[in-house]
Amino acid sequence: MDLAGVRPNVGPGWLAAGMTLTLQGLRTVIYPAPDLDAAKAWWTATLGVAPYFDQPFYVGYSVAGYELGLLPDADPADGALVYWGVDDVGAAISDAVAGGATEHTPASDVGDGIVTAAVRTPQGTVLGLICNPHFQLP
Repeated sequence: MDLAGVRPNVGPGWLAAGMTLTLQGLRTVIYPAPDLDAAKAWWTATLGVAPYFDQPFYVGYSVAGYELGLLPDADPADGALVYWGVDDVGAAISDAVAGGATEHTPASDVGDGIVTAAVRTPQGTVLGLICNPHFQLP
């Protein structure tokens, strides 16, 4: 493999040949939960805390300053979806697509000024991107 012109991971950003996508760090993990009630019962018992957000379309827990979410309409075949923080979701999607990814879910304001999106990498995995103006490092 010829790595000429490819820069290694430096600092909080991720760099690959032909694109620059700056990832700020992990923010959220979303688990598919087709049986939301069963998943919520298990996670509540396992974590020892009730969710801070509990709706039929999403259940959210705060775990050590990070988001652990349950999503009933997520595809279990995709596995857990990890969201990485970015300054600008639209720009991050454009950079990832320019590097060979395909849009998986378009950028969407999910409430409270939080914007999420996801791409499918050339290897077939899903990369979540999030801009959450309320997030503070724990």
